[in-house]
Amino acid sequence: ADVLTHAVMDALLGAAALADIGVHFPDTDPRWKDADSLKLASAVGDLVRQAGYEIEGVDAMVLAQRPKISPHFPAMQANLARALKVRPDQVGVKATTTERLGFPGRGEGMAAMASALLRART
Repeated sequence: ADVLTHAVMDALLGAAALADIGVHFPDTDPRWKDADSLKLASAVGDLVRQAGYEIEGVDAMVLAQRPKISPHFPAMQANLARALKVRPDQVGVKATTTERLGFPGRGEGMAAMASALLRART
């Protein structure tokens, strides 16, 4: 899910003090229109490493009433791990509902949150 990948990218960039995806891949730049989020995630992983960090782990959660995405967790985890050049056990993916509250609860869209753990190379 793009929303999950975008949250992971922002978490990684933020943890490395590299701003956010809007700075690196602005939606006002036609180069990024319809860009593959996993390719952007790969570029973000490279930026983080170029800044002197290693990705220790990422954890991400999708907030959505529907569709139920848990059957897709293994593929999502594997795709993110491949893009970020980390092991699948370094990527956590989960989902929750908002108990029908807010736009995700009304089925009007999804939201995602993510955190990232980086280790500075010495």
